[in-house]
Amino acid sequence: MLIIALYDIRHNLVAPLRQLMVLAREAARRNFSQRTRLSGSDELAMLGRTFDNMAEQLASSYAELEARVDHKTRELERSSQVMQVLHDGSRWLYGGGNDLCTSAAPMLRQVEQLLEIGPIRLSLNDPHDNSQIPILATRSARRPEYCRDHDCHACLIDPNPMRLANTEEGECLLLPVSVGEEMLGTLEIWYPKGQRLSHSVRRLLNALADQLATAVYLQRRIEEEQQVSLMNERTIIARELHDSLAQSLSYLKMQVARLERMQSKNAPRETQAAVFDELRTGLNSAYRQLRELLTTFRLKLEGPGLQSALHQTTVEFSDRMGAMVELHYDVPPHLLNPNEEIHVLQIAREALSNIHKHAQAHWAAVSVRFQEARIVLRIEDDGVGLENDESPPMHYGLVIMRDRAHTLGGELALTNRAEGGTRVELTFTPQTARLITRQPATITQENGN
Repeated sequence: MLIIALYDIRHNLVAPLRQLMVLAREAARRNFSQRTRLSGSDELAMLGRTFDNMAEQLASSYAELEARVDHKTRELERSSQVMQVLHDGSRWLYGGGNDLCTSAAPMLRQVEQLLEIGPIRLSLNDPHDNSQIPILATRSARRPEYCRDHDCHACLIDPNPMRLANTEEGECLLLPVSVGEEMLGTLEIWYPKGQRLSHSVRRLLNALADQLATAVYLQRRIEEEQQVSLMNERTIIARELHDSLAQSLSYLKMQVARLERMQSKNAPRETQAAVFDELRTGLNSAYRQLRELLTTFRLKLEGPGLQSALHQTTVEFSDRMGAMVELHYDVPPHLLNPNEEIHVLQIAREALSNIHKHAQAHWAAVSVRFQEARIVLRIEDDGVGLENDESPPMHYGLVIMRDRAHTLGGELALTNRAEGGTRVELTFTPQTARLITRQPATITQENGN
């Protein structure tokens, strides 16, 4: 009886407890494959089956959790890669000039590969009639009709593109390409039917649309600025031709009419000769003005603005004169408009040209300063100076400079320097300084008792 009792205890109590302990120990190690496999209807068998069910549920839960973690990890890695592509793509978009095909297509294709979507198509609104104009497609079987560059193959990547022409074969996500309230176009993103776009992926695609919108907006602003700049340049050239060359030609036309009247009246040759001399002088003056204008507009500037143009001018006249021509420039940026800059530059060039021809100088200096809301341009030299302030040897050049000073609403003074040589000084108030309203101080006096 004792042996039977011991066998029953070992078989029905000790062995099941040992299996339960093994299962508990393996579960603590996150190994949920162990099972007790106890049979019977006693309490330990029921406990064993409960442990087996718990282990199976834990194994399923852990597997599902690990799958979700792996999926989330892959999604985060993919999002990180897409963010890197968007970051790198900003350099392509903003540094690729005005060609969206070459700047945006590489970025869009990388986004397609990472997110396993595509094709992606970009259409922009026509600013004139608001119609949709296809601009870019990452995959196209043939060259688009809107293509302007037949040497570009940005759209012709896959001769057999993914067919997602209708909702039965694929689904389409339409994202607005807009900046503020301005609607610029639409980004059309196709993806396989049944594929779910997570919230993070949609946020990335929205960021992509915003980035494209910024690039398109900046491109349009650059094009508008280029058009405005071109119109301003044309206006400046037309004004320069009118203010200088056109007046000289009008003077020559009047002299020709005067000469014709003299010839019709058989005027003496001496009288006609004087008119011929004036014609010759006027023609030489017009030709010189034309050369100066051509030289001014052909200046190869190291940078934008008046300072660069004046620097190039002083270098040019230093070579022509064989003497040092200094430049001192102290003017806030963007103070002068293009028209004022041209007038200042032309006055400086005219003065330096006269120094080169008449002053016999070994030194000259050009200074431009902003003092008390006024621009002061000063050109000095150490040459022979003026014999008579009333009639300087550079009469025609002085007339041109005074006309320009009058156009600027300023004053031009020509004097001898105490150290020797001449000084040409222009003072005027720039347009931007005139816009500054000055409120006079009001002083209230009270009479005391």
